[in-house]
Amino acid sequence: MAVRDGFQARIGVPLERMVFGLWKHDFPGSEWAEQLGLPRRVVEQQLDTRLILHVNPRELVRLRDWSELPKRLRPLSSAFIWSGDWDLRREDLRDGSRYRFISDIDAHRDDLTGSEAFRRLKEQVDEGHPWSSHQQGLLLDTEERILIYLRVYLKFMDDMALNGFEQQKGKDRLGVAVSRNGRLIKINRGLHRLAMAQYLGLATVPVEVKAVHRDWWEKVTQKAHGAEAFERMLTALQYCVPETESGPLDTQQSLQKFTWPL
Repeated sequence: MAVRDGFQARIGVPLERMVFGLWKHDFPGSEWAEQLGLPRRVVEQQLDTRLILHVNPRELVRLRDWSELPKRLRPLSSAFIWSGDWDLRREDLRDGSRYRFISDIDAHRDDLTGSEAFRRLKEQVDEGHPWSSHQQGLLLDTEERILIYLRVYLKFMDDMALNGFEQQKGKDRLGVAVSRNGRLIKINRGLHRLAMAQYLGLATVPVEVKAVHRDWWEKVTQKAHGAEAFERMLTALQYCVPETESGPLDTQQSLQKFTWPL
């Protein structure tokens, strides 16, 4: 981790700034820089909160999950402009594991041992393979630890119900990507927080645009570079709304009927 961070600080970041500078000032090599997708981190630094949109969480129901796609076929996470058909396959978050988890523990909040989440985690303990997260430093190897873990989610959800969605309480902003049709598709982390906001029926949540499809980018920027391209893109972003329909490359059928809790 330290070696990677050191390499990024000494070589990666300066290189990204150089590539971005070529594009921003329309120097020779600017087309090459745009073809690479523009360095996402530098774009975020340049635009910061201007990439944040506010959407109805119950409309943000489509997710681009990369877990079943080989890494060589995924868009570069370091790029802001993504090519390819990544936006044509999208899962339905309403039928996702995070929403089911949140609904489940809330329905059993008076006795969490009756929840599906507890049963599943307890079963893993009994089989000798307790759930663990090295990143979070968690090992759910006893019933009490499982219950504490589930209560933390309930406490977080109750706080959200009382105080609304507070971005700073999560490690990452809710990330979205803009499809070729200018629709917002959920990506990366924050899926439990989004599921809570959906379950609670919050009016809006803030999301940050992490990437845009190349077709949409070229359509709205019209070959502009630098500040002019960004202004054209930011103007167009205000008209982007969440994608609610299934994609032509989806492998599962969408839910025929779904009702949000009151």
